[in-house]
Amino acid sequence: MEFSIKSRSPEKQRGACVVVGVFDSRKLTPPAAALEKAANGYIAGILGRGDMNGDAGSSLLLQNVPGTLCDRVLLIGLGKEKEFHEKEFAKAIRTALKAINETGATDASIYLCELPVRKRSLAWRIRQSAMIAQEAAYKFDQFKSKKDDTRRPLKKLSFCVDRRSELPLAEEALAQGLAIAEGMSLARDLGNLPPNICHPTHIAELAQAKAGEFKLDCEILERADMEKLGMHSLLAVAQGSHQPPKLIVLSHKGGKAGEKPVVLVGKGVTFDTGGISLKPAPDMDEMKYDMCGAAGVLGTLRTVARLKLPINLTVIVPATENMPGGGATRPGDIVTSMSGQTIEILNTDAEGRLILCDALTYAERFDPDTVIDVATLTGACVVALGSVASGLFANKDALAHDLLDAGNEAHDRAWHMPLWDDYQELLKSPFADMGNIGGRWGGAITAACFLSRFTKKFRWAHLDVAGTAYKSGADKGATGRPVPLLAHYLMQRAGKLN
Repeated sequence: MEFSIKSRSPEKQRGACVVVGVFDSRKLTPPAAALEKAANGYIAGILGRGDMNGDAGSSLLLQNVPGTLCDRVLLIGLGKEKEFHEKEFAKAIRTALKAINETGATDASIYLCELPVRKRSLAWRIRQSAMIAQEAAYKFDQFKSKKDDTRRPLKKLSFCVDRRSELPLAEEALAQGLAIAEGMSLARDLGNLPPNICHPTHIAELAQAKAGEFKLDCEILERADMEKLGMHSLLAVAQGSHQPPKLIVLSHKGGKAGEKPVVLVGKGVTFDTGGISLKPAPDMDEMKYDMCGAAGVLGTLRTVARLKLPINLTVIVPATENMPGGGATRPGDIVTSMSGQTIEILNTDAEGRLILCDALTYAERFDPDTVIDVATLTGACVVALGSVASGLFANKDALAHDLLDAGNEAHDRAWHMPLWDDYQELLKSPFADMGNIGGRWGGAITAACFLSRFTKKFRWAHLDVAGTAYKSGADKGATGRPVPLLAHYLMQRAGKLN
């Protein structure tokens, strides 16, 4: 779809469809009032007959409105004006896009972004609109013999602003929103691919392709390389699979030479059977989503590279399958991590932390300013937070606050969870430095506590996205989260967030 920013009165707008808003009790927004004035009472007459009251989520399509130059006028209900906040704004944009796609319109001009939203800038409204539009257009049907033929003729979409002086800011925000949406689409595509296609080698090949596309540094470590480095915790997870593990490293060097990078580490378990601690069969197909942490950091890197942000960013993806078999790791095995700390593997289904701990130790060589790992790590986090918020843990409160603010700005929210030393006691092992699980209670916290033992040398945060990176049920599929959160955090660091 082609996107643009315009500044033109709605009654003078030529095209297939103009979209304006109506508040509760049929109160017209300024663009709707401009159309009503040109139409000499036509719109008010229709509303007065009860065809629409302005309720949130409602819409009304008008054809050939007199005094206007467009083919259609689409009225979008906004609800109560005093309650029109960011959630209602997003709902209005989604309602508009759904209604447009149900018409034959090939282009549309949306006059909703100039509406004031409490504590949200014009740039925010444009960014969110672009992200929502791309999300609405997303399809994953490459493996269907008959493609989805749902009517979607819309090819051009314009977001309209009130003043020409706002055009440069709005165009920058549009570029940011589209870049974030591209990153989300990449993350969704990777998550939605079947595990017989999206295995560690596939991710490595995609990383090499992206490196060529965006002029990134790329290094792929093979099993032998990891053995030399002493990554026996990561390799323990890979033992039962015929697919070779990969450690993928990509770097965007947009900052000053010598400037410490931000490092993103993404869990890349491309299929998780649980290993010898086998998962139940129902819904095991969803374990292809256990690499959504890797998908999220790769999607974020694509956004950063597309925007050419002036920062140094390195992405590390430990990629492997977790399979049962004669060579698989057993409960009770003890392995030595790259850090030299020993781990008693009490449950082979707690494998994400085993691959992340070696990747976190590997991150030390980049002398990072900040390290953030992203993982579909624990079902316990889903129990605690559901599918609304990602779990956020950090060894520095200031970093946690920055990430929380970025999540709120992006409407990709997280919740700050405790990382107290009290929970470390649950990881004690009589035979090794630690066990890889801490018992039934506080599972998301003890998993984060485990990772914290490998992050003493840098500022670190952990995002548990087990409940937010994908959906189950009728809407099954990857969501692209937490790309918006991470992208907003990095744009803020780069001074590019308005």
